[in-house]
Amino acid sequence: MQFFVSRSQKNFNLFMFQPLGFEQRSIMTSLGRMVYYTNGASPWQKSEQKNIVKENLVFLHGFGGGSSAYEWSKVYPAFADFYQVLAPDLIGWGSSEHPARNYQVDDYLTTIREFLVSTCPEPVTVVASSLTAAFIIRVACVHPELFKSLILTTPAGLADFGEDYSRSIFAQIVSIPIIDRLLYSTGIATRESIRSFLEQRQFAEKDRIFPEIIEAYLESAQQPNAEYAALSFVRGDLSFDLSLYIHNLKTPTGIIWGKKSQFTGPEIGRRFAQINSNAIRIFEQIENVGLTPQLELPAVTIGLIRQFMPLLAT
Repeated sequence: MQFFVSRSQKNFNLFMFQPLGFEQRSIMTSLGRMVYYTNGASPWQKSEQKNIVKENLVFLHGFGGGSSAYEWSKVYPAFADFYQVLAPDLIGWGSSEHPARNYQVDDYLTTIREFLVSTCPEPVTVVASSLTAAFIIRVACVHPELFKSLILTTPAGLADFGEDYSRSIFAQIVSIPIIDRLLYSTGIATRESIRSFLEQRQFAEKDRIFPEIIEAYLESAQQPNAEYAALSFVRGDLSFDLSLYIHNLKTPTGIIWGKKSQFTGPEIGRRFAQINSNAIRIFEQIENVGLTPQLELPAVTIGLIRQFMPLLAT
């Protein structure tokens, strides 16, 4: 069941980072309430268009300290005139519920599928990034009937081709009880640490990091129980080898990859495309861009999504 969320609720500050004309709604999943943002108000909804049914277009954010639907907020308004945009905060992130648990891969495979089933009666195009894009590939392999096409930025399971992030020294340190919470509160969920991470690991160019981006990540990172999902990600609990699944993908897919992505370089993406060239029809590398082209160069990302959609529909 879908319902509206009052703007007077505790997470009002996160709503303030969403674009004009987008309302906050939510559905219930097996792990709790998942909030999403959709173009339900002016200027996107006009009285003379009330009976017009728009095709759905879903945007899913990636993972990292302070991640949320804000990650796509500079991109999805460009599609609001012709599509019903749905941009959720995944469970454990943003304004959605944050169950106090150690998250596993199946938690996100299940809740993402539940979201799509609840909100999208017809096969849908999904735009997703990084680890969530890898989750979407796995969901599409098992439930191809849910999807029309996939447009993915830097999809990676973070244990791809045997390179398991969870064996790294940092992941091992974060696995130590008490130390993990201390590291989160002092080294992840602060304005300084978020700025440092964006500058050193996520963006290719520092001058593309605006104060609003830092504040949006900080607001999400400081939500109650936000550390549970973030630490599960940082420990490597959510990592898997996407190369073991990608050959089963049948949904038409286009991939965008920032050349300066530090966690997983574009050579990983090219290997994925070679494994399944029937499904992965487009691979586009963007020069001088890091992990999240949707934040770093949103106009270019919009242009590529618009270019990909008709090519993947044929």
